[in-house]
Amino acid sequence: MRIALDATYSVDPYASGVAVYSRELLSGLAAAYPEDEFLHCYRLKQFRKAPRSRTRNVRRRLLLPVNFFRAPVFHALNQRVDSRPAKRVVSTFHDLFVITGEYSSDSFRARFTQRAIQAARNSDLIIAVSTFTANQVASLLHFDPARILVIPHGVRLPSEISEKREEMILCVGALQVRKNTIRLVEAFETLSSGWRLVLAGAQHGYGAGVILERIAASPARSRITLTGYLPPAELERFYNRASIFAFPSLDEGFGIPVLEAMAHGIPVLTSNRSALPEVAGDAALLVNPFDVEEIRAALERLIENRELREQLACRGRARAAQFTWERAVCATHQAYERLLS
Repeated sequence: MRIALDATYSVDPYASGVAVYSRELLSGLAAAYPEDEFLHCYRLKQFRKAPRSRTRNVRRRLLLPVNFFRAPVFHALNQRVDSRPAKRVVSTFHDLFVITGEYSSDSFRARFTQRAIQAARNSDLIIAVSTFTANQVASLLHFDPARILVIPHGVRLPSEISEKREEMILCVGALQVRKNTIRLVEAFETLSSGWRLVLAGAQHGYGAGVILERIAASPARSRITLTGYLPPAELERFYNRASIFAFPSLDEGFGIPVLEAMAHGIPVLTSNRSALPEVAGDAALLVNPFDVEEIRAALERLIENRELREQLACRGRARAAQFTWERAVCATHQAYERLLS
């Protein structure tokens, strides 16, 4: 089988969500299916930065609006399909929160919405990373549910779990309105003075200016650490030090940081909305992300109850083990086969 994939997003130097997914799929497919040929296609700007593959069954290609690849399937890894570059098209939809919430500028929302509509029109099959996202694709883009497959993201379990934990609450994600950082900070301010809050993520998301101002004015500012974007190795160190992971996001199409925290044996507090309950299962404390007092009470409960933290850490580790990138790769390849049959 010959498969062309949009590899554009794998080049992102500040890899998160979509970039991580792209890298895992691109490398995983090539390794698991050595008899297949994979065309890694990049838009012009990214093509210049993309490393040459040393894998025998991978070729680089330039992705242009007028392309038509001699491949039976083209897979758009991030819900963008400007045309039909192959006979059959699969696209992965990660989320549609830009359409449904006030999490971006009006101009960006308009562009995003038009691209999402176009991608759905040009796709024969859509992969959604959660049932929540699948339902949104069907309802908002009027796409046939029978042509949507749910294939969750994955996570890699570390070989060892750190036993040396600090009085640290960790939150991973860019500073932006959607991540609900201000309410988390407000909930944290009244907690025991021995605990710290670490906010690990880029500081240039939508609404970051207001968030930074609120943090600067916080009475607990001396106990709040802003790290900026952290490469994987540095982020790993924080996962190995934190005692609580707080992720009260307002909207997620999946929520990879929740799985990463669980994989590292950290008890998780997250939201009771969007795809987060679907990912967390019974292995996290779920809160109403709009209720500061509820977030505060849940954090306090975790701080005061070591046994609860240990129970959630154990459940979380088992939960994370159910989500592997190998499983995602296999299910994706089966999607290609289904489309061609």
